[in-house]
Amino acid sequence: MAEVITMPRLSDTMEEGTVAKWLFKVGDKISEGDILAEIETDKATMEFESFYEGTLLHIGVQEGETVPVDVLLAIIGDKKEDISELLKGKNDIEATHNVNLNTVESSPAKTEASTSEEKQLTNTPTIPKGVEVITMPRLSDTMEEGTVATWLKKVGDKIEEGDILAEIETDKATMEFESFYAGVLLAIGVQEGETAKVDTLLAVIGPKGTDVSGIMENFKTTSNISEKETPKKEEPAVVNVITKQTEVTEKIQSEVTERSRSTEEGRVFISPLAKKLAQEKGINLSQVHGSGENGRIIKRDIENYQPVSGGQVQTHTPVGVESFEEVKNSQMRKIIAKRLGESKFMAPHYYLTVEMDMDNAIASRKAINSTPDVKISFNDMIVKACAMALRKHPKVNSHWTDTSTLIAKHIHIGVAVAVDDGLLVPVLKFADQMTFNQIGANVKELATKARNKKLTPQEMEGSTFTVSNLGMMGIREFTSIINQPNSAILSVGAIIEKPVVKNGQIAIGNTMTVTLACDHRTVDGATGAAFLQTLRKYVENPVTMFV
Repeated sequence: MAEVITMPRLSDTMEEGTVAKWLFKVGDKISEGDILAEIETDKATMEFESFYEGTLLHIGVQEGETVPVDVLLAIIGDKKEDISELLKGKNDIEATHNVNLNTVESSPAKTEASTSEEKQLTNTPTIPKGVEVITMPRLSDTMEEGTVATWLKKVGDKIEEGDILAEIETDKATMEFESFYAGVLLAIGVQEGETAKVDTLLAVIGPKGTDVSGIMENFKTTSNISEKETPKKEEPAVVNVITKQTEVTEKIQSEVTERSRSTEEGRVFISPLAKKLAQEKGINLSQVHGSGENGRIIKRDIENYQPVSGGQVQTHTPVGVESFEEVKNSQMRKIIAKRLGESKFMAPHYYLTVEMDMDNAIASRKAINSTPDVKISFNDMIVKACAMALRKHPKVNSHWTDTSTLIAKHIHIGVAVAVDDGLLVPVLKFADQMTFNQIGANVKELATKARNKKLTPQEMEGSTFTVSNLGMMGIREFTSIINQPNSAILSVGAIIEKPVVKNGQIAIGNTMTVTLACDHRTVDGATGAAFLQTLRKYVENPVTMFV
């Protein structure tokens, strides 16, 4: 008997999924446990496993297509089994969910507007042979839109498979987008500097001289319809998609094939775009410091390069002239601005500050690090102390919802890490169950992944409390915006040597200032103060964390 497989809900927040790749084709024999496809969710690209065995009789969602959860994904059954009745049911499901279909289905009841829209779409010309439509790719797990930073090819240029077509800004990085097709660039749908949603028409590649004006017009019509409000259930809107993009790349800059050239000082690794810009500006690459993975030179390094002469950076600011440098906001900066703005204005923040005596902590750290193969930082000690204090003050380890306050029984501490384009918060899971050494090793690994843009979505989700430390940068005291949905974040300043009063006498001591930002909806002032008292006891006397 045939088994109907629908788009699975692969994460708690998943509402729709994109088939990134099918690993089997219709007619293939499937065994239980085989990986059928790779599916993009709102958090990651995941392997989807079959719970059935038989023959793959039908594929309902093609590669590159996005559909809601529960839409028909595939049918598995006996070879040559009749599945016509199941496919009839498929059409009803797809219409209900506004799925992107390749043909327009007839609806029993239509308004004049829907009839007009359908008429436009049914007049869509057939795609000429050899023409490929490329849409805005989903280059990160959280990407909803992308900005074309630079086109490396122009209309009329010959394209080879593997050529870098454009540089695209996402919410996490600027990435080089590679062509999977060969031909001539016939049209560009998104101009430099423009921002477009994922799956918007980006470019059309095909044989020289092919007329693609109908494709461009139809894709614009499709986009406008898809952005309208969801119609009433009795009048489902059916959207026609001209073509599908057969392969979506998830390569970030560190995964793009590195192009390089040799210099007298050794091998210089550089992206194709950076190399092109360097050649145009006449920049000697041996003098450029690469900020990419493994020292790779990327576009930003060339744009920010300042020539050095006699040990002094040469600038050319005209005297008495007012000027501005316009720097486009990256997708990462846009997301940071949006989320921190929401946190600051939705959660009523208040702040509590204490100064800690760090003399015992300094001595304890020195003693611990004298052990072979052990090296911990003050930040590791603070994270451990926070985890233990949260265990005693669970209300701080909570988050607000419209109907209730959720108090987490587990302790997952987010550790803020500064990266070139903003701030990432990898999460240390079950931090209260770790030793100093385990915390140190895990924080170091996660921070390295964050700076190299290698963090997975799972490593950045689920925090119940956050620590932000700027002490290593010499900042004495600061406040942070709460990392939603957490109820609190601890801002850690530098350890300062200064005169202090001990036993009625002035002496030289070491102090550190920390500030706790709390969400007043979940954490009252007395609760926050009690947490800081416990935290100070642990930090000032690290031996108590071993009891």
